[in-house]
Amino acid sequence: MAKKGNRIQVILECTEHKASGLPGTSRYVTTKNKKNTPDRIELKKFNPIMKKMTLHKEIK
Repeated sequence: MAKKGNRIQVILECTEHKASGLPGTSRYVTTKNKKNTPDRIELKKFNPIMKKMTLHKEIK
């Protein structure tokens, strides 16, 4: 039987791209430990549409 853990999948979406009004979206899927990090995470990731590092926030 599989172990049930505290790790969940989360989606990170670019905040700068969303505000700029350009078409398309930059999203990443990652996992986090919901016990150690109960609040939403923010990471700097590469946005291929804008061709630079931008802030990505957890959605939903």
